[in-house]
Parts: sequence; C-alpha cells; structure tokens
Amino acid sequence: MAQKKTGKTTTAKPQTGKGKRAAKKKPPKKTFGKKLFIILLKAGLVSILLGVLFFLFVFWGITGPVPSTRQLIHINNPVASEVYSQDGKILGRYYIENRSNVTFDEISPNIINALIATEDARFYEHRGIDEVALMRVLVKSILLRNKNAGGGSTLSQQIAKNLYPRKNFGPLTLPVNKLREAIIAYRLERIYTKKEILALYLNTVPFAENVFGIEVVAERFFSKPPASLTVNEAAVLVGMLKANNYYNPRTHPQRALKRRNVVIGQMVKYGFISQDEAETCKAKGLGLRYRVISYNQGPAPYFMEQLKPKLLEWCHSHKNDEGEPYNLYTDGLKITTTVDYNLQYYAKQSVHEYMKNLQRVFTNQLAGREPWQNNPDLLNSSISLSERYKSLKAAGKTKEQIKQSFKQKIHTTLFSWDGLKEVTTTPLDSLKYYLKLLNTGFIAISPQTGALKAWVGGIDFRFFKYDHVTAPRQTGSTFKPIVYLTALEESISPYSYFENKQKVYTGYQDWSPRNSHDEYKGYYSMEGALAQSINTIAVEVLMQTGISNVIETARNLGITADLPKYPSLALGVASISLKEMVQAYSAFVNGGKPVTVNYLLKIEDRKGNILETFEYEPEDDAVVSPENCKILIQMLEEVVNSGTGKSIRSVYKIKGDFAGKTGTTQNHADGWFIGMAPGLVAGCWVGADNPGIHFRSITYGQGAYMALPIVGKFFHKMYKDPRFKQLQYNHFEPPAPEVLAKLNIPQYKEMIETEKKFFDFAKIFGKEQVKDTPKRATKKAKKEGKKPIWETIKDIFRKKDRR
Repeated sequence: MAQKKTGKTTTAKPQTGKGKRAAKKKPPKKTFGKKLFIILLKAGLVSILLGVLFFLFVFWGITGPVPSTRQLIHINNPVASEVYSQDGKILGRYYIENRSNVTFDEISPNIINALIATEDARFYEHRGIDEVALMRVLVKSILLRNKNAGGGSTLSQQIAKNLYPRKNFGPLTLPVNKLREAIIAYRLERIYTKKEILALYLNTVPFAENVFGIEVVAERFFSKPPASLTVNEAAVLVGMLKANNYYNPRTHPQRALKRRNVVIGQMVKYGFISQDEAETCKAKGLGLRYRVISYNQGPAPYFMEQLKPKLLEWCHSHKNDEGEPYNLYTDGLKITTTVDYNLQYYAKQSVHEYMKNLQRVFTNQLAGREPWQNNPDLLNSSISLSERYKSLKAAGKTKEQIKQSFKQKIHTTLFSWDGLKEVTTTPLDSLKYYLKLLNTGFIAISPQTGALKAWVGGIDFRFFKYDHVTAPRQTGSTFKPIVYLTALEESISPYSYFENKQKVYTGYQDWSPRNSHDEYKGYYSMEGALAQSINTIAVEVLMQTGISNVIETARNLGITADLPKYPSLALGVASISLKEMVQAYSAFVNGGKPVTVNYLLKIEDRKGNILETFEYEPEDDAVVSPENCKILIQMLEEVVNSGTGKSIRSVYKIKGDFAGKTGTTQNHADGWFIGMAPGLVAGCWVGADNPGIHFRSITYGQGAYMALPIVGKFFHKMYKDPRFKQLQYNHFEPPAPEVLAKLNIPQYKEMIETEKKFFDFAKIFGKEQVKDTPKRATKKAKKEGKKPIWETIKDIFRKKDRR
C-alpha cells in the first residue's frame, strides 16, 4: 500500500560561491569614537545655530534695544549744570547725576596710566572686545553655572554698561548683557579714537558717594582738577572703581590705602612707573582734601537755591537744538554769576568763625532756663509749624497720636558746631535743640551796579533751608538812616540839636519811646543822635519830618515791606529783609540812585557756546538828593568812628573810609549791622528763628555784639588779601562846597584853624550857650566821651583836602 504524503518536501540547492559571500556580509558596527564624533558634530551645529540665534536675538534688540551707531555718535548722558563765580570757580551744581565732562587733554596722564594698568592692560591692542575673556565668562556662566563669572570686560564694554544699564534675563542675564555690551563696545571702537574712549569712560564711570566722572571725584576728594592729579591721587581714585563705596577713602581709609597700593603695583608691572617711584608713593598717606560741591553743600548753597527759580524760568522759555526746553538738571549748562569766589569764601568763613563762638555764649545764657518755660505757646506753636506735625495731621492722625509721635525715640543726625552728631532722641527734643540755635544772614553787593558778591543765607543749608537774607525781620536802628535822610530832604540840618528827653505821644495811644540805656539828658545833633543810636531823638526827627515822608523815601529806595504809620517806625519795628535793607544802604553810596541786586552774567551750553548774556542798566535818576546822601554817609561814619559801631575800627582794624549802622530790636531778638565802603556794602542779621527766643541782656543782645563782628571779620579778611587791599584806600565823595555853605559851615580852613571863640561856630549850629575856645571845647567834649562839632568840621575839611 502506497504511503500518503502529508507535506511537501524540498531540497535546498547548493549555493554558488558568490552567494556564500553575500550571505556572510553584515553592516559594519559604529565605533564609540565615531558615535561621539557624530554627537559632538550635531551638538556643535546646534550650538552654533543657537549661538547665531542668540547673537541675532541680542543684535536685533529682541532682548532689549541695542543703540545704533548713530545713537552712539550722539551720546547724551545726563550732565550737571554748573554755576560759576565771576572769577571762574565753581559754586555748585544742579543735577540728577552729579557729573561733569572733561576732554582727554584735561585729564592727567597718571589717571590714564593707572586706569589702563588696572582695568584694561590690552586697551591699545584690542578692538573693544577681549574675545578670550568673553568666552571664559560664557563658559563659566552657562556650563559651570557660576554666578560670579564676571570680569574680562574692556573699558569700552564698561562704558556700555555705564551708559546702558543691565537688565534681568534669569539664568541668561550675564551672557545676554555681556554680549550686548560687546556689540556696543565694538561699535564704540569703530566710532571713537582710543583717546576719546578713555575720556568717555572717565566721564561716565560712577565713583563713591553718588559721584560720576573724573572731574567731580577729583574735586571732591582732592579739591583739584583732574589734570593736576598725582600718581598717588590717581591710584586712590582708580582703586575705587573695583567697589566704589567699599574703597571710599573718606569712610574706609585703610581699605583705600591697600587698594591704592595694588593699583601702584599694576602701574609698575606694566611699566608706567619705576619701582622706586612706586615705593615713594606707597610711603605717602592718602592725602585727601575733601570738599563737597553739590546743591546742598559747597561755597554758596543758599545762593544756589535763590538762583534756581530764575534758571528754571529761563530753561522753560529757551529751547535746545532739538526744539525742546533746556533741562537744568541734565543739559550741562554753564552759568556764570557776579559772585566773587574769594569774597564768598570770606563771608562763609566769617559766619562760621563767629557764630560758633556766639552760640556758645547764647547757650551759656540759657543754661538752667528754657526759653519757653514761662511761655509754653512758644514751643507749641513751633511744634504746629514743624514738617512732622503737618505730615501727621495730613495723614489724619489725632492730636493725641501726634503728641505721642513726638515722644517716640528715633535715630537722627543733628547739626552742631563741632560736627554732625548721630543721636537717638525724640522729635520733640530735637525740635527744642534746634529752637535754641542762633542763625544768620549775610549779603554783600556792589553799590554802584547792584552786582552780588557774597550770599550766606544761614548756618548750614542741609539742616536750615530758610534763607535769612530774604526773610523779613524787625530792623531796629538800621532803619534810622532812612529817617535822617528824609529829614535832610526836608531841609533839617544834620547839626540841628534835639533834646534827649522822654516824650509821650498822646495821639498814638500815649506811646513813649525809651533809650536802650535808659538815659535822658543833654542835647544831640542829628549826627550825634544817629552815632549813639538815641531812640527818643530818632522818633522826634521822624515826627518833625513826617511819617508819610519817611515811608515815601523808603519806597523810593526799594523797600516793599509793610511800614506802619506809627512813631515806632523810626525804631525799626517794620519787618524788612536784609536784602532790601542792603539795597537801600547801597543807594546812599550810589548818590541816591536805587540799587537792585543782580547776579547773572551769562549762560552757556555744555560745549561752551554762549546762549545768553545779561546786562543790567543802572538807574539814571536819583530818588533822593545825592548831596544829602553824602551828608548822611558822613553821619554814618561817626557811627563807626565814635558811636555804636566803633569796634569796626578798634577791634577789626578797618581803615579808610567806612560807614555803617548797628541795629537791635526789642527784647534783643534781632541783631543787625550794615557796613558801607566806597565800593562794597555788606549787611548781616543774627537771631533765633523764633523771635521769642533771644538774649536776656543788652550786653550780648545788641547788633554791635551779634552781627557787627561778622561784617568786621569779612572786611578784615578782604583788606588783608592782596587782591582787595587797594579797596581800603578808596574814598566816599564829600558834599559839594556849596552844600557846606548852605549848612553855614565855613568854606576856608584858615577860619577853623584860628583861635577864634568857638561861640561863633556854636551859634551857627544853634548851641549859643557854648562859649569856650575850640581847644577847651575839644578837651571838654572828649572828657565827656563825645565828639565836638569843632572836630566834625575839621574832619569835613580834612576829607576835602585829601581829594
């Protein structure tokens, strides 16, 4: 039986040799090296692509705008506007950033060398980018995640960082900012020369104490321009760049010294100085001459505040090249004023020297008895007027809450004449402390032109913003010359005699004036009464002259304050600013022509182009008789020769023609003195901000003690200066001979030198009872401490002969 096949069987054919080889061939395996190469190649291509994209993102400004070449050509960083004295010295700045620009030629080579050696040794070799340093930063920051991977920036990159502040991009912050700065740096190097880049860097870099640029920092720490910096000084300033405040030489001198020596070492390393020079420099101290010139501090901060509104008004009405109004705080204007830098310095120095001593005297007088002890309203009103009280009240606080706030301890800085004091105290105690401080105002102007020469509005602008040059205060006896000038205008002779006696003015609520020393006897001419500041006679002269006439004279002389139509006007009860009073006295010297203070000379842009000059036309017409002004000045000369202002001669040794008047108000609250030389009029007021706080006695609480010494010191310093020494030999113009004749003063010197009985002269002047010879009369008058008319007449002719 045949078998049944259940499946199909096949027999494989034998393969040929070629087939055998094909069956055995397999794809080659990739080696590890090849795999790594491919991975790296792909990663590299991706990295390049990402790098290109990263670059383009930054370059196109997607991560933040990158300034174009055109924008970099017109870099316009904020520059402070500077105010200069007439002699070209800086008085102060207005700024957002305290910065001032200089050119490369105005920078000392020592600064350039120190900067390159420390910050960018390859500066003259690269094109703005140090590629190796940049790659190092990218690797450290991206791959190693090192947040402190900074460094390697060239000076051009640092300029970019200074001009265009960095932004936050999370983990990419550093590489994005570094690349952006590199792009800007490269563009800068294509636009500017190496010298221009160095100057640009030094004008934009920030230093300690919020100071920008080499000019301002050199001025602050060494009181000199950047062109004059020594190796030692340059190393100190460049050393600050590593960490501005950490290496501040004023606050951290030891750190600054070590850092300075590092910079000096770098200068040796790169061949800028020798090792011997380095050792000499390292042996020196820091050599600081610290001086702050800003808005709040400097030679004339009160004047800067006075000037600011006028400059802001000018900026608002004048447009720059782009058609925009000038900006006082950013456009770098250069403003020249009439202020004399040296006179401003002498004024500020005189105030500081004397007020420090006067405050000590005042504090001793107040010891053991607070000024508000018997008058609580004095303190309460001061609390209500304080800024703290006003702000708390505006915030809706109750009276009790405000009261408690004034009793809570705070940490604060207090002004003192021995330096600033860091204290923990209450606002109430702080207020009490300041209430007991005396303040002052001082101004000096040219009487012929009104040009301001010096302005000190208080003892420290940082703490006391209120300007006492423009603040109205009772004038005391400094108002009397206006009364006597009006009397001269009404044809009352300066040698008319008035009895010194108390008088009740029934038409004015039975008011009766009193003399400061309570003495009422004898007779005085107007000249003598003015010299000795006799109140009773000043009031009588006012009444005979007419109150309305005196007010009219005051108005003509430029006084705008409210003047009461009351006999006490003669004693200075009106509150008038020091500025207006000095203007009025200047008119006396200016032949009766009104004088208005002016202070602007010119305004320039930051490049020195003159934008406007200022000219002031003097008044052509006299508002009072020029001859009467000359007579009044002679009367005021007696004040400093033998009257209340005689310490001008005896203590402060002021020689030559000089006139003036002291002033003291009721309760000794205000002390005044206005002094006049032929070419300069200076006035000073002294007192507490609150008139209720004052000296307790006339010994110290009088103008001759409170204010005169500041004016005396000022003129003494000025006349000692060779630049101003000749001014003391100028003379006031004497009255014309015909005026003397009208006053019945003999015209010939020979008539005075004879032994003729003084009776003849005395009769002329209305004192017939005097019958002594001139020699006896002189001796008798001097014994009584008075100056006889005989001597006065001779003085007039002596002055006439000198001319």
